[in-house]
Amino acid sequence: MEEIDLKELFDYFRSKIIWIAIAVVLVVGIGNIYTILTRTPMYKSDTTILLVSANSGDNSYNTSELQLNKNLVGTYSEIIKSRKVLEQVIENLGLNYSYGALKGNVSVASVQNTEIIKVSVGDANPEMATRIANEIADVFTTEIQKLYKLNNVSIVDKAVDSVKPYNVNYFKDNLIYIALGLVVSCGLIFINFYFDTTIKTSEDIENKLGLTVVGIVPKVEVE
Repeated sequence: MEEIDLKELFDYFRSKIIWIAIAVVLVVGIGNIYTILTRTPMYKSDTTILLVSANSGDNSYNTSELQLNKNLVGTYSEIIKSRKVLEQVIENLGLNYSYGALKGNVSVASVQNTEIIKVSVGDANPEMATRIANEIADVFTTEIQKLYKLNNVSIVDKAVDSVKPYNVNYFKDNLIYIALGLVVSCGLIFINFYFDTTIKTSEDIENKLGLTVVGIVPKVEVE
């Protein structure tokens, strides 16, 4: 295997620095165009719901009620995404959503070791995401009272508008594009260097062919 002169390789890369910079700019530009054309920014709003004591006039909260509420967290999470709740939300807000489409934008999770349910709604419009999340909480609270005849649900935090999309991170994406541009351009330059067997200087003749240079014929520009 042919040995590589690191100094020569470094000098070769340094001579191609402009091409590396151009390649990086091109990759970053193409990558950002691809991101803009293929990825719709989505905004997420969250609201939280707490399961509380069903005894409205009693401040006591016994162990059995605590366990009951914990057991109901899973059931309530499914009810939140049910057709009964989401179709009512669609009707109340006049949304141009099918039940399936809205359900796909709603996620429900229980906060570990608590009686809190977190409802998250994603939408291309941050204000709409907030409205939907808050309406889901309101409709769900009403439906639970009808279904269980219990008043054990309370909204802790109302949803607020998100200022940043959750599915687009331009800073992270551009770091990836820069790294990709550097890897591709440097890889191509290295391949070109490794397989380039042309003689460019008198030092190349002495180093690669083992011959002694006794003279150099200068290049004369003919006018």
